[in-house]
Amino acid sequence: MQETFNSLKLEGAGVPVPLWKRALDLILVLMASPGLLLLGAAVAAVIKLGSSGPIFFCQPRVGYKGKEFTCFKFRTMRVNAETESHRLHTQELINSQAPMTKLDARKDPRLIPLGAVLRAAGLDELPQILNVLRGDMSLVGPRPCIRYECEQYALWHWQRFDAAPGLTGLWQVSGKNRTTFDEMVRLDIEYCKRRSLGLDIQIILKTVPALWQQYCEVNPTARQSRNARQGGTTAEHAEHAEQTDRGRERERGRGGEFAKGAETLMESRSKTLAAKPEMAGLSGSAR
Repeated sequence: MQETFNSLKLEGAGVPVPLWKRALDLILVLMASPGLLLLGAAVAAVIKLGSSGPIFFCQPRVGYKGKEFTCFKFRTMRVNAETESHRLHTQELINSQAPMTKLDARKDPRLIPLGAVLRAAGLDELPQILNVLRGDMSLVGPRPCIRYECEQYALWHWQRFDAAPGLTGLWQVSGKNRTTFDEMVRLDIEYCKRRSLGLDIQIILKTVPALWQQYCEVNPTARQSRNARQGGTTAEHAEHAEQTDRGRERERGRGGEFAKGAETLMESRSKTLAAKPEMAGLSGSAR
């Protein structure tokens, strides 16, 4: 597997990201930069006040065509936290068909205060905007993986490196933690084959709702609020359906009354027409 990694890395060295994709990344980052700076400052304050140590976390990741780069993130774990549990968890996910739940879902003790919330909301990944500006990443693409993860890949898994890694992607808006590892890789490969300006815009538009859903999964208050809104919507639909049914019944009742009245009128006319010949005959006899 080490030879495969080196050969892939050599094969993909220096291959540029498509120009349209690079232009989209820079334009959107420039447009969102004021809000991103304010949000980043707020996250940095939460980290600094909640734990001792650096604000940022830097880690080697594997990206486009196997090229390694330094990935920037906000630190959400305690300084010098052990990584063996994550490595074993990753290995288990790769070798099984279990949903890709994070260790955060098990109340990971390595996290700093509010670390789980920052990770669930995707705020820990805001510094990766620097990776986008440097050209290491794109806004949309497969999730950048750690070296010990890709060393456990099957050969077909390596196709997910055919596009630059991204902050969001087709997998992230298609179920993410509810999918298996193989399903994630298939979605990444599908994106590599179908990537286009239109697809990137669709994924970006779906990212905020996907992050909100992910945040609700780890935040009980947000989850209850979401369920209440969904319940209210369901109740409104049920009430509307009931009102519609009552309206249809009234219409059917009116239709029945109309039909009954028409029948009475026709019957009256028939009697009148039947009486006319008799009246005519009586008149002739009188003459």
